[in-house]
Amino acid sequence: MIKNCMDYHRETSYDRDRMGGHFMDWANQPGVFKTYEGREPVLLPRDVELPLHNFAKLLAGERPEVRVSGMDVATLSKLLLLTCTFTAKARHQDGDFHFRSAASAGALYPTELYIAVRDVENLRSGIYHYAVQHHGLVALRTGDFGASMMTFFFTAIFFRSAWKYRSRAYRYHLLDTGHVEENLLLALRALGLSCQVSYDFDDHEVNDLLGLDEKREAALALVSLSGRDAAPELKKKESPKLPESVAKASRVSAREVDYPAIREIHEAGKHRAESMEQRVCTEKGMVHELGLTPITWTSLKTNQPWPEIMNYPDCVFMRRSRRNFVKRPIRKDAMAELLKGVSSMGWTPYEGSVSLGFLTGRVEGMEPGFYLLDRKKQATGMIVPGEHIGRMAQICLDQAWLGNAGVHFLFLADLDLVDRTWGPRGYRYAMMTAGRLGQRLYIAATALGLGCCGIGALYDEEARALLGLNEGSRLLYLVAVGEVKISDQ
Repeated sequence: MIKNCMDYHRETSYDRDRMGGHFMDWANQPGVFKTYEGREPVLLPRDVELPLHNFAKLLAGERPEVRVSGMDVATLSKLLLLTCTFTAKARHQDGDFHFRSAASAGALYPTELYIAVRDVENLRSGIYHYAVQHHGLVALRTGDFGASMMTFFFTAIFFRSAWKYRSRAYRYHLLDTGHVEENLLLALRALGLSCQVSYDFDDHEVNDLLGLDEKREAALALVSLSGRDAAPELKKKESPKLPESVAKASRVSAREVDYPAIREIHEAGKHRAESMEQRVCTEKGMVHELGLTPITWTSLKTNQPWPEIMNYPDCVFMRRSRRNFVKRPIRKDAMAELLKGVSSMGWTPYEGSVSLGFLTGRVEGMEPGFYLLDRKKQATGMIVPGEHIGRMAQICLDQAWLGNAGVHFLFLADLDLVDRTWGPRGYRYAMMTAGRLGQRLYIAATALGLGCCGIGALYDEEARALLGLNEGSRLLYLVAVGEVKISDQ
């Protein structure tokens, strides 16, 4: 029985000597669109004026003040277009497949988005599901469900990712949700809207409010525009149970397989256990808890302009997982901006659950080696010099193309410390934060004309040994960035 973060991470670790293939049940491939029987979406306007921000200035700007007036359907449409929309189409024998603006492991898109609205012009107050395939809203409940003008709920449909990744899929549920969440947070900043992010809420109450089948789909994160506690004030007496047909929409395949490890880690994390060690994660920083000591720290401060090639909305729409890397060094100014881009967060209280490191191979002005990034102090520290990217490519299931990347960004955490600090729910904090930072890198790399691709498949213990992490620490996620062929840009 899985009881904590490390239990689950060990249980789902890949081992080179114990890896085996598995049958892909193509006849039961899960659908990537959630639909509700007898409920048609209200279409949102697509012809809206998007904010043409420079991405660097967007990241560097001060956190906006709460704007509590003037919210309308057009503004909501802008937020959703910048959060999750179609960006490319591939043709298959069974029809067209649409890729989206947020990265997803295996393009399986387990994350769903719901919105509770109140006093939004031209939209009845209530709870809606966002139907991305229509760019529309499906009404689930009507009425006022909280003090916030608008609350976004992020959920994951478990079987969408488990169909391919089995027990390991909960990692991708969380990473993928972090990717989509980051897109929303950037969109809110671009529109001058402040928010409050929460990963702490009553799981059952929120799942019930959204009409989810909890065995198949569950809420993972909430974002409220009010700037207050993101969890809505549920009005239980005025919220009758939704029809069974609504819960049935959480089913995405005729024959779904239950993977106990996913259920156990999610159930274990239903309650938050906070300790005094939270101060370590939030003040001292996870970067100092990995068992690594840099040779020296170097400040990231620079006055060089960001060499962007497109504005922020175009970065969102043009984002792709580009892995056609070429052995050409990343420019010094581009690398500096990538580092600054992932150093400026400031939206959630959970960011201390993850640390960043990176392996350099081909970066102008930087010696190849393994470095840590102190986001709070905006400084880098070399741990050990040398060429490690080739070895890491082997550790990432021998994906040779990774060896051509200029840099591997590493998302690291001491899971034992996460367990002691927040309990099993801390696994959600760490993995969703890693996903958020990963999406930030995707957008920044696109702005700089670089290729970018996230990797969650790796031989876990080999990665720990290569990086010299202490026994409780693990590499959670890797994002490779580098120059790509001109035709692939």
